[in-house]
Amino acid sequence: MVLLEVKDVHFSYDGKPVLKGVSLQVSGGEILGLIGPNGAGKSTLIKLIAGILAPQEGAIEILGRPIKSWRRQDLAKVVALVPQGAYIPPTFTVWESVLLGRTPYLRFPGIASKKDIEAVQRAMEWAEVGHLQDKFVGELSGGERQRVILARALAQEPKVLLLDEPTAHLDIHHQVSTLRLIQGLARAEGLAVLAVLHDLNLASSFSDRIALLVEGRVLAQGSPEEVIVADRLHRAYGSGILVMSRPDNSTRPIVLPDLRIS
Repeated sequence: MVLLEVKDVHFSYDGKPVLKGVSLQVSGGEILGLIGPNGAGKSTLIKLIAGILAPQEGAIEILGRPIKSWRRQDLAKVVALVPQGAYIPPTFTVWESVLLGRTPYLRFPGIASKKDIEAVQRAMEWAEVGHLQDKFVGELSGGERQRVILARALAQEPKVLLLDEPTAHLDIHHQVSTLRLIQGLARAEGLAVLAVLHDLNLASSFSDRIALLVEGRVLAQGSPEEVIVADRLHRAYGSGILVMSRPDNSTRPIVLPDLRIS
């Protein structure tokens, strides 16, 4: 079932077009990896879907309803965003930080119901940070902090999860473990996940489908094997790229820079 649909969306900043007729859809249980060079409009698209910005043309539908018909509080119950460089005060405990995800549900600020507490516990368990619940955020490693930010989003109990570079500043171990976690949650909970990923190999490995955004347009959309093609990536990124088969016999391609081409 399609939970997120973007239909011919256009958006400009100060008269400069950033998105030019973007269309895509994400179903429950699926990860759509959004790739493309810097300045392609990926973060702007995420902000439009999150309701932070409004499309100037076209439409966005969440659970089959136009985004403009959602009250902001209700939208926050079904769409969760993990933005770039998300900040959590270092003096907050992990528990307090994850509880922030329940803000759309709280009848009174800071007063959690039994259901809120259960949702926080469940989100921490999913993100594997329950053992850290009494620690201060300032005491955590980068990988642990990223999982707390993810747990905060999961505490919203969303149907659509938006991730803007969720593996930025993480080492390879934490990149893989974070994306494995997200992949497992998408499958188990039926989440529709849209993830901006700069690492093409991670996008290839963990996305069910990939959309390549270039200069505000979707240049290609499909399976990793269909989208990650050397000539297309060369046109998109402006540099030489080699696309190879994985040594583990997976059909998903891997990407290397072609050092023969400047």
